Amino acid sequence: MKLTSRLAQIVPTLILVSILVFCLQQLMPGDPAVVLAGEERGDPRVIEQIRTELWLDRSIPVQYVHWVGNVLQGNLGYSWRTRQPVAELIAQKLPVTSQLGVMAFLIAVAIGVPAGVIAAVKRNGIWDYIANAVGLAGLSMPNFWLGIMLILLLSVDLGWLPPSGYVPLTEDVTRSLATTIMPAFVLGNAIAAILMRHTRGAMLSTLDQDYIRTARAKGLSRLRVILRHALRNALIPVVTLGALELGTLLSGAVLTEQVFSIPGFGKMVVDAVFNRDYPVVQGVVLVTALLFILLNLLADILYVLINPRLRRA
Repeated sequence: MKLTSRLAQIVPTLILVSILVFCLQQLMPGDPAVVLAGEERGDPRVIEQIRTELWLDRSIPVQYVHWVGNVLQGNLGYSWRTRQPVAELIAQKLPVTSQLGVMAFLIAVAIGVPAGVIAAVKRNGIWDYIANAVGLAGLSMPNFWLGIMLILLLSVDLGWLPPSGYVPLTEDVTRSLATTIMPAFVLGNAIAAILMRHTRGAMLSTLDQDYIRTARAKGLSRLRVILRHALRNALIPVVTLGALELGTLLSGAVLTEQVFSIPGFGKMVVDAVFNRDYPVVQGVVLVTALLFILLNLLADILYVLINPRLRRA
């Protein structure tokens, strides 16, 4: 698909996402004005004043148009709870989740893709069974349980890593990596299992193609056939999956961030939902949707780089 057509889909997709998130959050139980009133929630005048200030006394279409108008001007609004700009909150949390997500993705790729290739090349052998068993175990283990077990082993028993918290890369690179390596492994573990299974399936399909047999008949080494011919074509569906999984990681891993006390997107969204902080929820979902779109666009570009024949499409 042409790059221009992908770019043309960005605006209508974001419009659809904005409508969905704005309308669906209206179904959340409770009145935000009552929650924000705090100790004065029994005073109807205070509640009515809050509703007027936050445009909650207007109809939903009017509220939506008002919000979209501000977004088009680069203003995602203010948190009803903390009175901080939503863009500022996102700018604070996005680097945290981005670091955690990228580390988890690199771990997943480093484990999942080689394991999938080995499992396919050694199909029905001992390495194939081991890779499938490890992959199934990775998919079966809940992230929060694995996180707690790693904390008990590596932090409490061995004292190798800090059990929780977060240190920015800009402050101390070593401590930052130490505080994020465990949650990154927990997140990357499940994705590595998914990548392994998809890579194995794609490799098995590719290894049975005629051009692979031709390459072998020409006397090319087995390693060259696997890496240059088979893996290059098998990676195309894996790239799509990888882009989606990276988007999921960047959108925030709620349970993992809670277990390791990582102040990222996940914790911020959970707090915003419980506090009926609509502007924060809307801003995070909109930014997350944009990230997913850009990652899919990146996947399309990688298709062409991996397989130049797609340039003619």
